[in-house]
Amino acid sequence: MKDKPTVLILCTGNSCRSHIAEGILQEAAGELLDVQSAGSKPAGYVHPKAIAVMKELGIDISDHTSKHMDEFLNRKVDTVITVCGNADQACPMFPGQVNRYHWGFDDPAHAKGTEEEIFAEFRRVRDQIKLVFKAYAAGLRRGKLL
Repeated sequence: MKDKPTVLILCTGNSCRSHIAEGILQEAAGELLDVQSAGSKPAGYVHPKAIAVMKELGIDISDHTSKHMDEFLNRKVDTVITVCGNADQACPMFPGQVNRYHWGFDDPAHAKGTEEEIFAEFRRVRDQIKLVFKAYAAGLRRGKLL
């Protein structure tokens, strides 16, 4: 059996957006892809509110870990997707990398306000990520993307 192509989703801290995207893409196309995430300056944890808003979708990312993108420099990475501008600028070329996309999203970890307002921002960003990554998965299924 052929190995699944690796898609690496990068964000600076690898604590919110990249894990949300990883969870959504894994759920949408995990049988087609090896989906991973990492950061250029990993925070060392996955944000609890990211875990909570993903749980609302029935996607469990509580076992994800914050990783540095250098962990993937010796692995074949077919596609790199950056989800924040800083990671896009810091992103190296990975061995075997064929495709690179940048889809930037606001960082919900910087949200201010009441607890409910902050959760609303996490949900808003999650829903934007979901739209983009579900569309990407649909394109994969039609054989138009990787």
